[in-house]
Amino acid sequence: MATVEALTLKALRETSEENMRLAHVALWTRDITTAAEFWHKYFNAEVGPLYHSARRPGFISCFVRLTPDSLQIELMTGPWVADKAADECLGWDHIAVSLGDADAVDALAERCAANGILLSGPRHTGDGFYEAVIAAPDGTRVEITS
Repeated sequence: MATVEALTLKALRETSEENMRLAHVALWTRDITTAAEFWHKYFNAEVGPLYHSARRPGFISCFVRLTPDSLQIELMTGPWVADKAADECLGWDHIAVSLGDADAVDALAERCAANGILLSGPRHTGDGFYEAVIAAPDGTRVEITS
């Protein structure tokens, strides 16, 4: 008789190619309004309405979407949110947004430099990307790639 784990893995493999996809990524922030404005200002993201949890008082979230068919980014806040202990720690490190070409990376990097949020200027990386790195309001790194 097959184990439950083996059956679960078999079912997952059978459906993964057709149905499995990332639905969204989530970022904690101290200031959800500033975070939403960042995504709208620099990426022309569509910002959804704020959700106030009745089950978890103080929890507020909203979703931002870069394009109609893109992965959503959930911005979340609550009075318990703590600062990261270090720039490099366990967990997700950054999100990368493809802008389509090098000229778009250069243009946004220049705009971000003028606004003081460019962390690393455009360059070709060893793994084949053309990218720059900018800082979201709470310090989360966002790679902008061609």
